[in-house]
Amino acid sequence: MFAASRISPNALRPAASAARWTALRSFSKTSAVSDQYDVVIVGGGPGGYVAAIKASQIGLKTACVEMRGSLGGTCLNVGCIPSKALLTSSHHYHDAKTHFADHGIVISGEVTMDIGKMLDTKAKSVDGLTGGIEYLFKKYGVDYFKGKGKISGPNAVSVALNDGGSESLDTKNILIATGSEVTPLPPVPVDNAGGKIVDSTGALDISKVPEKMAVIGGGVIGLEMGSVWSRLGADVTVIEFLDRICPSMDQELTKKFQQVLKKQGFKFNLKTKVVKSEVKGDSVVLTTEPSKGGDAKEETYDVVLVATGRRPYTEGLGLEDLGIQTDKLGRIEVDDHFRTAVPSIYAIGDCIDGPMLAHKAEEEGIAAVETIAGFAGHVNYNAIPGVIYTYPEVASVGKTEEELKEAGVAYNVGNFPFSANSRARANGSSEGFVKVLAEKDTDKIIGCHIIGPNAGEMIAEAVIAIEYGASSEDLARTCHAHPTLSEAFKEACMSTYDKPIHF
Repeated sequence: MFAASRISPNALRPAASAARWTALRSFSKTSAVSDQYDVVIVGGGPGGYVAAIKASQIGLKTACVEMRGSLGGTCLNVGCIPSKALLTSSHHYHDAKTHFADHGIVISGEVTMDIGKMLDTKAKSVDGLTGGIEYLFKKYGVDYFKGKGKISGPNAVSVALNDGGSESLDTKNILIATGSEVTPLPPVPVDNAGGKIVDSTGALDISKVPEKMAVIGGGVIGLEMGSVWSRLGADVTVIEFLDRICPSMDQELTKKFQQVLKKQGFKFNLKTKVVKSEVKGDSVVLTTEPSKGGDAKEETYDVVLVATGRRPYTEGLGLEDLGIQTDKLGRIEVDDHFRTAVPSIYAIGDCIDGPMLAHKAEEEGIAAVETIAGFAGHVNYNAIPGVIYTYPEVASVGKTEEELKEAGVAYNVGNFPFSANSRARANGSSEGFVKVLAEKDTDKIIGCHIIGPNAGEMIAEAVIAIEYGASSEDLARTCHAHPTLSEAFKEACMSTYDKPIHF
């Protein structure tokens, strides 16, 4: 990456050159109108609201349109944040039940979980964060329209307001950040209100711990929500069409991950597809068969979670009328600068190609508005981490070992177990390892995969290493505080270019 693309736009803008900045902003072919926006962002999720704040910070007149009625998108309202609240609550409960005694903490009587209180705590977390974004909009002068937006022209967005009526917004540029929605699984129709067959949203509001729970899909969402209810006492079975869980991740990592989940009580039906479901009273009967065909069998569950993925949400945007193309998966086609076929219309986040991650959308949002403002917006897709917030956590960035083999890239690999890390041992949480991949000739770090305590935080060091082109020796020779979990990363880097000390 060129250094120039990493300089803050504010640092590039002379303080005393307002006229020059105005000229820079006025690049649109449309005639200037006093109430015309520089950019209108359709969608107020992580990509959209971050883009709106950044656009306003660098001097663009900005509006954001969001139909949900609260900002933050799926992530803050019914995704990342509420699920992490439930994961934290269930982890505390599980610790109290199974590990407190190891530390000399004795609880008289039975440890119980108040599900209603747990759900209230989750709701408070969501309300506080979504309200905080509205405050930031006011702080930075972003106009916020609550309603469903439709792109009515290259420079126009019409808004059907939630409270009735409509608004027509004139704008030089439009940024689509409408995110994604749950992909339906036809044999298993979701009914969140019924509480028997639910999707990721419905799984956040289960009011009673099910005795038996099926999770259809062995990906991030299914394993996280399965972990919540498993810790609380549910017998969880994961049904996955492919031959392994989390198929896009490093195989050594996911093999260990599945072993850990099995020890926690998870059951796995791999290479299996669901062909039929039927709600019978308080139960759900699932009919499954091998993915490649074969004898069908039935199993009864109390709750079924459908977690087979997400698809771009672009319904009602008016893309077809403008000639904006989507691919076979419904993703909006954009160029390297996030422009669609219409030069004044951009798209980011879950509705374009790439991993459906909130932080990926945020980076794209900032890059897109910097591009709109005339700067060099850029996203390094080799340095986008992915995290699964189970316990232990799982985190990855960069290339997997399988990808390097397929591409014919010569590499070195280093591996260091948390069982040899003093902090992990002292904490009583030493399951897992850190794996580092580096180019054989240059020693440049090109991948890192972690399963273990605080993996989601530890992966940031590997992201920085990849972003700045560090070698494994660079990180191995960097002093890490003792005792810390991060020493496992240092030792994995030592293992990559030479030998670790403590293993």
